[in-house]
Amino acid sequence: MFDFRPAPDCPKPEAYRQLVEAADALTSGEPDAVANMANVAALLWDFLPDLNWAGFYRMVDGELVLGPFMGRPACIRIPLGKGVCGVAAADAETQLVEDVHAFPGHIACDSVTNSELVVPVIRDGGVVAVIDLDSPSKARFDGEDREGIEALAAILSNRI
Repeated sequence: MFDFRPAPDCPKPEAYRQLVEAADALTSGEPDAVANMANVAALLWDFLPDLNWAGFYRMVDGELVLGPFMGRPACIRIPLGKGVCGVAAADAETQLVEDVHAFPGHIACDSVTNSELVVPVIRDGGVVAVIDLDSPSKARFDGEDREGIEALAAILSNRI
C-alpha cells in the first residue's frame, strides 16, 4: 500500500519535492510507460489542489495522443502547434497560461478549465509526451508549479 500524500499545510516547494520523490519511487525500474504515466497522473491528482484534469498526452506519429489521466473525458488527438498542449510540444517549452480563454487557438476539451500548465517531457532532444494540468481557477499555476512539474518531467524522461 502506498500513501504519498503531503500534509495539508506543506509548503509548495516541499510538496513538489515529495511528489518527485514519490514518482521516482513508483516508476524506478518499471519499464512500462503506460503504467508509469498512470501512477504519476494519480499522484498529481492527489498532490495538487484545485485541478480538474491532470495527466499526459503522448507523442505518436507527429501528434499528441491522450495518455493516462485523472479528470473528465478529454480530447483524444491534438495536432502540434494547436492549443496549449500542442504549442508546448511543438516548441518543446513549458506553457504556463493564467487564462486559457485568452490563449490564441486554445482547445476547450473541458469548458470548466480556466488556467493550464503544460510541461514537455523531453528525451534525446525530442518531446515524447507532455504533462498537462488544468484548473477551474484563473492564474492557478505559478513559477513554483512550473519548477516542480519540470523536475517531475526530467525524472520521467527515460521512464515513459
